[in-house]
Amino acid sequence: MLDGVSLDQLRTFITAVDEGSFSAAARKLNRVQSAVSCWVGGLEDQIGVVLFDRSGRFPKLTPQGALLLTDARNIVSGVDTLKARAKLMASGLEPELSVVVDVFFPTSAITAVVKEFAERFPLTRLKMFVEGLGAGYQPILDGRCSLGILASLPINFPTLSSERIGEFSLVMVAAVDHPLSRLSGKISKRELSTHIQLVLTDRSEMLAGQDYGVMSPLTWRLADLSTKYAFLKDGVGWGSMPLHMIEQDLAAGSLVMLDVESIPREGVKIDISAVHATSTFPGPAGRWLIDRIKISPIG
Repeated sequence: MLDGVSLDQLRTFITAVDEGSFSAAARKLNRVQSAVSCWVGGLEDQIGVVLFDRSGRFPKLTPQGALLLTDARNIVSGVDTLKARAKLMASGLEPELSVVVDVFFPTSAITAVVKEFAERFPLTRLKMFVEGLGAGYQPILDGRCSLGILASLPINFPTLSSERIGEFSLVMVAAVDHPLSRLSGKISKRELSTHIQLVLTDRSEMLAGQDYGVMSPLTWRLADLSTKYAFLKDGVGWGSMPLHMIEQDLAAGSLVMLDVESIPREGVKIDISAVHATSTFPGPAGRWLIDRIKISPIG
């Protein structure tokens, strides 16, 4: 019966293939050769398939055996992974870490960190989402994500705890051929209000009715940052962008930083924080991720 197949039988089958003979497998497994032959023979009887051709000096895999070898390896590997993951879970390590990262956070920084994460925590599955504004906080509030790396918002979240990990600069820019780029001196808010402002819209309802950083009644609201960036470069309007995302454009002269009244020319500093539910604390993998991001250059 197939239900009677044991891991010992599968491991013996795999070892016999890898070692090239039953005698070599016996030495590898610290068993007598007759025991190896018995395990393999018992496996063949239970599954109803001849795994080895024994007509030669050394047993040779049959075509059926070659096909079933992959399944056997997958089964044994899966059980070994289960056992290792269960052991880590018992020690407190998260079996899965769901993280939402702010769209403003540098992609290069998070890529470097998760590459290290994969090497350090190979058995912890990492699920990562990228969102902006209130849509970044929503997965933590509803429990879909256990950790967020998010820009601060002018909202109080009583059920969430945050830990500052860095900051970035949000600057006002326009294309080099945009009318605002040709103005000298401080640009008044009245002047800004006569031109289309490109605004990143919140995909959640969290900021509904709140105009965060809006200075013009002429607004085009865009659902993603890459579209806003493309529109800015094409001179469709003006708007804010994280400095680290457009430094090359500023250096090349395709975008120009706007000197807006009451706003520092170097931009507005926005805090980036690690955010999680107050009722739950990050485990070892989450804690490592936070500490590692803290020492990564953000912008």
